[in-house]
Amino acid sequence: AGVVAVPTPWGSWHQTIDEVSINIDVPAGTRARDLAVTITPTTIRAVHKPSSATYIDGPLFQSVMPDDSLWSLEDSKHVRIVLTKSARSAAALWPSLLRDGAHAAPAALQDSVQKKLTLERFQRENPGFDFSGAEITGNYQGGGPPLAPP
Repeated sequence: AGVVAVPTPWGSWHQTIDEVSINIDVPAGTRARDLAVTITPTTIRAVHKPSSATYIDGPLFQSVMPDDSLWSLEDSKHVRIVLTKSARSAAALWPSLLRDGAHAAPAALQDSVQKKLTLERFQRENPGFDFSGAEITGNYQGGGPPLAPP
């Protein structure tokens, strides 16, 4: 199904049912000690200390599990942050990265993300089926139609 990335001034972010992944482009030659990344259950802050550039700072759209979240510096120019969502379901779509609406996905992109999360849900519920070429139409908002318990 692929990733549906939301572009931002500093890079991009995308989500799955379980995680939110953030990609930040930092100046070439950046070292890990040049970065200050703080993740709490409800906030995130990412700063490039030498330039004082603040990439992200504020309350997250929904809570995360900071002990299960991580960040890394790749190729001395990309910061990858993986946040583990506290609420994990296809209905738990983050329309924006921060609660104030910062870095929001445009409506058409939110629609694509919701379709992807719904297909991810169907794949988890039906592991014997291949949904890789599936298209979804109809009721997929809020994670798709409710299914009867087994």
